[in-house]
Amino acid sequence: MVFNTEMAMETDDRRPKVTMEQYKIKENPNDYGFSDETFNREKFKKNLKIIPVKREDYELEFDIIGLTPAIANAFRRVMISEVPSMAIEKVHIYNNTSIIQDEVLAHRIGLIPLKADPRLFEYKLDEKDEEGNELDTLEYRLDIKCSWKNKEVKDPRNIDAMYKNHNVYTEHIKWVPRGKQGTLFTESQVGPSDDKILISKMRPGHELNLKLLAIKGIGKDHAKFSPVSLASYKLLPEIKLLKQISGKDAYQLQKCFSPGVIEIDKSGCAFVKNARYDNCSRNVYRYPELAKNVELTRIRNHFVFNIESLGAYKPEDIFVEAVKILKKKAVDLLKELDFDGK
Repeated sequence: MVFNTEMAMETDDRRPKVTMEQYKIKENPNDYGFSDETFNREKFKKNLKIIPVKREDYELEFDIIGLTPAIANAFRRVMISEVPSMAIEKVHIYNNTSIIQDEVLAHRIGLIPLKADPRLFEYKLDEKDEEGNELDTLEYRLDIKCSWKNKEVKDPRNIDAMYKNHNVYTEHIKWVPRGKQGTLFTESQVGPSDDKILISKMRPGHELNLKLLAIKGIGKDHAKFSPVSLASYKLLPEIKLLKQISGKDAYQLQKCFSPGVIEIDKSGCAFVKNARYDNCSRNVYRYPELAKNVELTRIRNHFVFNIESLGAYKPEDIFVEAVKILKKKAVDLLKELDFDGK
């Protein structure tokens, strides 16, 4: 789903900018930066804008206007390391005759993303209780054995015809409900995010018998608990052509930027189609005739965020949870400082 981005792409020379030169970043002489500005809550509320740009199944692109880099980076770090998710913490190996060592196998399984919504579970507080309970733990089983399917196959490359269960995928992991979990969830709601993640390759005689226990945690403790595969931002790029560029120079200019940034019209002249997808390569400065006719800038308070969820949350929910966590941190700080906290 693609949203209207006219507000995000509006041109306003009054916006704070930095200029990308060949070897350095040039500050605007009339702009003293965020460090010279005093925080005003009413002004902040008035200027803050959040604009959705693109939404797919697990991906979200949106713009935030009016933030400082410190707050934008705080959102990014909280999304990566403090928004909780469910992950496999304990792997009980009863039988492993595959070629993968026990500790490597356990590590691979621990990194499998799960769909289970962590907001429906509690943190496991009792470290001595390894098994957990229905409120804080999900249990899975992985029982699979590789065997011959047809020994008469002559082509050794036709593995699917020769062996049964020679590839172990996440679809072979089966959920074992505890207590009332069977009435609250379905296997599709708490299983792996993707059924075709390869865990191991096996040959006849190899067998796996495992019990897996998943708990709630945060990425600060281990990367497997991070709910995102990507949470990043960049400043909104702005590209200005100071002179009409046509002919061979237009096509050379187009090659200097990411696909879709510069296009050529019917008359053979270059124009900026969508500057937001420029990747800051500065390749244009390799060509003096082009460089003097192009100005590259970044909008200093306009952040382009990209979030990719691993499946437990919708990508927009990850950002909302990050805002809640950051708000709670601010409230806790005010309480420690003996302020009202409102």
